[in-house]
Amino acid sequence: MIVKWEGFRPIEGSVIVIEDDPTLRALMEEIVSEVGGKAISFGTADDALTFLLQTHEQCRLVIADHGLPGQIQGIEFIEMVRSRWPSIGAILTSGYLIDLEAVPASSIYLHKPWSLDDFVLAIATLLQPGIPIRKG
Repeated sequence: MIVKWEGFRPIEGSVIVIEDDPTLRALMEEIVSEVGGKAISFGTADDALTFLLQTHEQCRLVIADHGLPGQIQGIEFIEMVRSRWPSIGAILTSGYLIDLEAVPASSIYLHKPWSLDDFVLAIATLLQPGIPIRKG
């Protein structure tokens, strides 16, 4: 897959991807890579939180599915991250309908199946607010 976007600046730091579906997780990693980011992925939010507690200063964005195995669900994970590290952006995804009031403040919610364009635009909105991008 080749994603060509004009105006997308390179992502400094890492993007944490949390998705229990290995195929979708690999796709998200590939998209992040193609827009200039370094994806670090996990199948559970529990593992991602352990990682962030050790290396949070390098993380720019978290992308978390809501329905995950383990003790921590996507909304709860994002709330923890945003309360502890407010500079880290957050995208919540889910195949289930989620009440928008439950989505943590300053986060973007993408209902599955989301489009490639919506995913890339959400990343750009959080990492380079006010700087427009367009398909090249």
